[in-house]
Amino acid sequence: MSAPRRISILGATGSIGQSTLDLVRRDPAAYHVVALTGGRNIAQLAADAAEFGAEIAVTAHGDCLDALRSALSGTGVEAAAGETALIEAAARPADWVMSAIVGAAGLAPGLAALRTGATLALANKESMVCAGPLMLSEARAHGGRILPVDSEHSAVFQALLGEDVGSVERVIITASGGAFRDWPLERLAAATPEEAATHPNWDMGQRITIDSASMFNKALELIETHEFFRIPPERIETVVHPESLVHALVGFADGGLMAHVGPPDMRHAIGFALHYPERRHVPVKRLDLATIGSLSFRPADETRWPALRLAREVMQAGGLSGAVFNAAKERALDAFIDRRIGFLQMTEVVEATLDSIGSHARLVDDAIHLDKVLEADHLARYTADEIMARL
Repeated sequence: MSAPRRISILGATGSIGQSTLDLVRRDPAAYHVVALTGGRNIAQLAADAAEFGAEIAVTAHGDCLDALRSALSGTGVEAAAGETALIEAAARPADWVMSAIVGAAGLAPGLAALRTGATLALANKESMVCAGPLMLSEARAHGGRILPVDSEHSAVFQALLGEDVGSVERVIITASGGAFRDWPLERLAAATPEEAATHPNWDMGQRITIDSASMFNKALELIETHEFFRIPPERIETVVHPESLVHALVGFADGGLMAHVGPPDMRHAIGFALHYPERRHVPVKRLDLATIGSLSFRPADETRWPALRLAREVMQAGGLSGAVFNAAKERALDAFIDRRIGFLQMTEVVEATLDSIGSHARLVDDAIHLDKVLEADHLARYTADEIMARL
């Protein structure tokens, strides 16, 4: 019998982390959990760390350390807190690391995991958006591998297995349309955070669900498609697919389209990455096509979802513009959740930030190094805050 695989889960208390643990729980003898990290949900983090016998549990928040230590008392699990502890936990030797920390905060821990030569299951799309070339070069330099866990990018990855990427004519990323796909445009300005955080198909966290309603989530995925697969921007398309059953399609030079079809359950993409290169049983619903009856598609209207237009501009600009785009988006989302700006103003803030920092050619056109990414991220957040103060 082979030794258990050493795995770590960064962002264990979120929806992706919990779905990953659900799969691990079904075959616990196959895995040794090295590290689990989370945010302020200390009860969940401690319970999971104790259940799986993790070596270490880390909260991102220093003020939660005492609570975590108390919750883990007597379990033998080490407790730690803070950004440095997160990176150190990610750097512990492991065979497979799930990167599911939300936002730009997941970049440094993901890089730390890659530098150990681990396989990085990447659910943190912001890492590729902000620093795609850096992520890929670190994986190559240290013998690591990145496997996409977003359902769309997992679908593209699977469609490309055994194929020549040079024969790809187009990649079509599908979008559910989020909470407001059928709303009249005139209603969007008054949309509330609670309304935006209700997804018609997927069970996700608040922030990513609101990003789905604004299509910022899809905008990030377009950029990630370009960075991960090196597909030219003009060959990447988006269509609205309300059923969320076709996750992506790849079109080839012969005119054929290869689609990945499955239920809207993240355990499929997680399981594919966890078991790769094998395919093993994953406890997701099996589709009954006769019952489904039909699948529908509609154009992704950039008037309704201007974030898609901004994504194309970012792909064309290159450099550090992805880091600027993501940081401004995160600050605008914070402000919308706090009711300091309206739903439609999120896009206005991001576009104004891109326009402002675009004049700083040294930043936008510079090479992709971690310190430069962090510099661009900091400048974009500061600029976005200044713009929102004037609204």
